[in-house]
Amino acid sequence: MIFPEKVLVTGGAGFIGSFLVEALLSRHCQVFVADDFSTGSRDNLGAVAGHPGLVVEELDITRDAEKLAALVRGVDAVVHLAAAVGVDLIVNDPVRSITTNVRGTENLLSCAAKYGKRTIIASTSEVYGKSEKELFSEKDDPVLGSPYFSRWSYACGKLLDEFLLMALWQSRNFPGTVVRFFNTVGPRQTGRYGMVLPRFVAAALKNEPLRVFGDGKQSRCFCHVKDVVRALLLLLPEEKSFGNIYNIGSCELISIGDLARRVIGRTGSSSQIEIVPYSVAYPVGFEDMRRRKPDTRALAALTGWQVGHTLDDIIDDIVASFNA
Repeated sequence: MIFPEKVLVTGGAGFIGSFLVEALLSRHCQVFVADDFSTGSRDNLGAVAGHPGLVVEELDITRDAEKLAALVRGVDAVVHLAAAVGVDLIVNDPVRSITTNVRGTENLLSCAAKYGKRTIIASTSEVYGKSEKELFSEKDDPVLGSPYFSRWSYACGKLLDEFLLMALWQSRNFPGTVVRFFNTVGPRQTGRYGMVLPRFVAAALKNEPLRVFGDGKQSRCFCHVKDVVRALLLLLPEEKSFGNIYNIGSCELISIGDLARRVIGRTGSSSQIEIVPYSVAYPVGFEDMRRRKPDTRALAALTGWQVGHTLDDIIDDIVASFNA
């Protein structure tokens, strides 16, 4: 498969989507963005506003089926990034999260399968659930929590998206691929829905306390959005990726407490760290993953992809974007 000339990016005005749109335009693709602007922003597309290769359509993928179908029909490939994301949004508005992530993806995949369009859908490391493995690989079994806790609705919804794409591949040879993002971060990401790094940087630049939820010993790996976009570009024309799932993320593991200290150090802030128990930060019964580190060997073996940005690079880029 050659690199597609016309690409639809759902959620293209969002954090990851806007960087992907810029990268596709730089490759001289014609790019169509579908976004309802509920969490994305036109400001994210400011650098390419007015570009002759860009078409932006405001639509809700859960409701505007006809408009969505027309967009899908006219392109060569689809990258589906539209989703309800962020722990705060998922915990506080679980119905919206489930509806957007399940019904929206069902509508998108129905159109893409009907017209046989190359499709990549974004999933999440959340699907691994409460597993205590040291390293998560794509064929590991999910260990999800009880439906009594809305925390796990996001993981279940995204996992259902994955099952649907894989079923279409198995039954119809649908040219689809799943990617699981592990804490993608960088400029333009908002802390409004609970994303930790922009929250920390914003607080540190104001010399305000950095609020660390839980005990701060839970650990994560953070991957620069530009590294994630580079992985998507490598996968987009790759036929061997059809019917497969790929982790995309850094393997540089750090605890959230140490992350707060790193941000304070990189910014020269006088901020203090405030430990906030989960019982204060979230509803009763909130559960979290203690460790989340991806095995990215499958992606590297297929495409040669490697992380290009360190955690310090990421923090510095976020700081620069706040200062700008």
